[in-house]
Amino acid sequence: MTARLADIAAQAGVSEATVSRVLNGKPGVAAATRQSVLAALDVLGYERPVRLRQRSAGLVGLITPELDNPIFPALAQVIGQGLTRQGYTPVLATQTPGGSTEDELTEMLVERGVSGIIFVSGLHADTTADTQRYDQLRGKGVPFVLINGFSPHIQAPFVSPDDRAAMRLAVTHLASLGHTRIGLAVGPKRFVPVLRKIEGFRIGMRERLGLSPEEAEKLIQHSLYTLEGGQAAAAALIQRGCTAIVCASDMMALGAIRAARQQGLHVPRDISVVGFDDSPLIAFTDPPLTTIRQPVQAMGQAAVRALLEEIGGTPAPHSEFVFMPELVVRGSTASGPQGQRSSERWTDGGENPFEG
Repeated sequence: MTARLADIAAQAGVSEATVSRVLNGKPGVAAATRQSVLAALDVLGYERPVRLRQRSAGLVGLITPELDNPIFPALAQVIGQGLTRQGYTPVLATQTPGGSTEDELTEMLVERGVSGIIFVSGLHADTTADTQRYDQLRGKGVPFVLINGFSPHIQAPFVSPDDRAAMRLAVTHLASLGHTRIGLAVGPKRFVPVLRKIEGFRIGMRERLGLSPEEAEKLIQHSLYTLEGGQAAAAALIQRGCTAIVCASDMMALGAIRAARQQGLHVPRDISVVGFDDSPLIAFTDPPLTTIRQPVQAMGQAAVRALLEEIGGTPAPHSEFVFMPELVVRGSTASGPQGQRSSERWTDGGENPFEG
């Protein structure tokens, strides 16, 4: 017990006597100090004494599309921590292929009396999906917040990264390195973040390289948000003479690097690759991935704040909170290939992706 007191005291930055007073529920300890001791217990993995455990203010559901993409667990962790600090108990509900749908998970959470729900990259981001499900949820009196993918037809707070700005950052970076044939590997066209990324890509290509929307369109390849999807998209873009590829997720970017290597190309000497998300551990890939960092911490905290305001009866504006992403330059991007491989091929009579 003495060793434990010493550990907790060192973690909290207080005396062992103070730790003892907190653990025994004695008076005379400032609220901030008491909270520091309790936080130290949590960090060190000690269970709080029963009398000191905070009664849950209620359950809050968090619905994610899957956990294979590391960005979703990262968001879930930030949101879970934010809810726990406010006394709520987060309940993670994940869709799986052939498993529960978003509607089924929502129904399950509502039946369990959740205080609110946060949807991450759900059907709200699909322009072909019926938004009536969200009207019905609001009709049941369940507050909710939506992350990634704005819809003017849904009355709720939205939290998103600036997808347009993200693509302009990526194109600007690659163009500054001398690349003139930049491709975009992106997900299915029906999703709002995809449409926004395309828009930002077109703007960037026009501003930096003078390409028309029609010319830029020939350098866009739709695929799945997976490693295999990125691999397939990159293979197609490499065939079109691209010397750099912007990917709509880090997982797709890893697939793009695999595609390049399969064709005997070196990343970044022969082809540069940019990801999107800055997922955990992505800095340690080979090569370390240049990527656009989603402001996960700020977005997760904003989603929690907006939901708690809804729960508390002072609803947040039914609009979109947009957060600026950040370019993180690492080892997967470099100057364009000597003499611009693609330009040489086209001037020698090769296939130009802007024709036909």
